[in-house]
Amino acid sequence: MSIYVKYDTPKELSDKTYNLVEAARDTGKIKKGSNEVTKVVERGDAAIVVMAADVDPPEILAHMPLLCEERKVAYAYVPSKAELGNATGLEKPTASIAITDLGKGKPLYDEIVKAIAALNK
Repeated sequence: MSIYVKYDTPKELSDKTYNLVEAARDTGKIKKGSNEVTKVVERGDAAIVVMAADVDPPEILAHMPLLCEERKVAYAYVPSKAELGNATGLEKPTASIAITDLGKGKPLYDEIVKAIAALNK
């Protein structure tokens, strides 16, 4: 487990998270890349941040969980940066994304946030 990963994500939850990203890609708005994600979280515009667990070096995302907690933004982990890139419509891997407009993914978002809250207890 990387230094920034605070809990183990069950496969079912990571699959739902990929589905949320795909829904937001099609009907909402997504910011891609660690620098963009950091800016969006600092401005308070992010609904949820999704981070890949296989980022190297891990220091790229070491600040993100603390920043999200400080700004009260939900965050989730997925196992693969390549799959996260694919879910966002990129042909390259991406370390993190922020969803700023959930679009049709709102019900899935609510489900994921509840599951994450249960994991953090």
